[in-house]
Amino acid sequence: MDFSAVIVAAGSSTRAGPGAPKPWRSLGGRPILSWSIDAFAAAGARQIVVVVADGWIDEAAELLEAVDNWAVVQGGATRAESVQAGLKAVTGPADTPVLIHDAARPLLNGAHIEALLAALADADGAVPALPMADTLKRGTGGVVSETVPREGLWRAQTPQAFRLSTLTDAYGAWPADAEPTDDAAVVERAGGKVAITPGDPRLMKLTYPEDFAMAEQLAGGARITRIGQGVDAHRWGPGEAVWLCGVKIEHDQTLIGHSDADAGLHALTDAILGAIGEGDIGEHFPPSDPQWKGAASDRFLLHAVEILTNKGGRIINADVTLVCERPKIRPHRDAMRERLAQLLGVPLDRVSVKATTTEGMGFTGRQEGLLAQAIVAVETHA
Repeated sequence: MDFSAVIVAAGSSTRAGPGAPKPWRSLGGRPILSWSIDAFAAAGARQIVVVVADGWIDEAAELLEAVDNWAVVQGGATRAESVQAGLKAVTGPADTPVLIHDAARPLLNGAHIEALLAALADADGAVPALPMADTLKRGTGGVVSETVPREGLWRAQTPQAFRLSTLTDAYGAWPADAEPTDDAAVVERAGGKVAITPGDPRLMKLTYPEDFAMAEQLAGGARITRIGQGVDAHRWGPGEAVWLCGVKIEHDQTLIGHSDADAGLHALTDAILGAIGEGDIGEHFPPSDPQWKGAASDRFLLHAVEILTNKGGRIINADVTLVCERPKIRPHRDAMRERLAQLLGVPLDRVSVKATTTEGMGFTGRQEGLLAQAIVAVETHA
């Protein structure tokens, strides 16, 4: 069924603890808001409207770049005002199904959307809800005054589905001096029939600081670990220093290459690119391109990290092995690890640098060149 979506992401997030507003905090390596955008896009939404607080329009627009039909509008002082601002941006016929969703419920999926649209065929609205399982108490001053029967009580979630004109008209009739707790309440007051579809604990609303840790665990099921390997070698030539793993080492030779010939960084760059299926370092930085002559190899590594980050991924750990007779790596290993951790944006204990020799065998044993191998583990979306 053809439908549009309005994602409300304009709240103040006062209960969520210090930090950016909830829609812009990270979940599984990407902004919370992006989870809802991607879910609606994957379900075939004809239009996605995002309602944001003042100052966040450009950031929301960037997240919507891959969506064919979208709009970003500024929200109001209340949630109801923000929803109405989003409804005004929805295009299409009056009977267009519109799903209103809180960005603070990021673990939305296509099954939730499909159930709501199906229920809307025989109702004026549809809301996912969970039956109350806990005993309910009413109390004042820290003392229980009443146990409330839980039969027939439900925990309403979002998204909530309505026809465009149904919800718009219902908001038009809502009292100006009252604030609805959700959109279904607005349609209910206008006499509309609101159906209940199966809720989902994964549609939890991120409200308090502890909620984010729980959501991170739930989001982990939608992510996978990938492994990448990189190998690089350069021959020795005349020089006074060599760059290895981002550290300059005084030496009686240097490695020959188009850039600074940092074999450690080159191997690690290839490992990251390989883990995410983005080719190799030569495709991104061709040796034939004069702009990379003598370039610092940390630029190559940062480029690979940026591609990974833009895909919603993150580095888990990295392991680099340098194969050479000279120079001695041990005195510089700590500095190398610190530099790699800085470039990769990970804690120091997730980076390893090792060295070995080939006991005089092969081109490294004859000190004709140096070989670097790297293995990296990254976490990305499934």
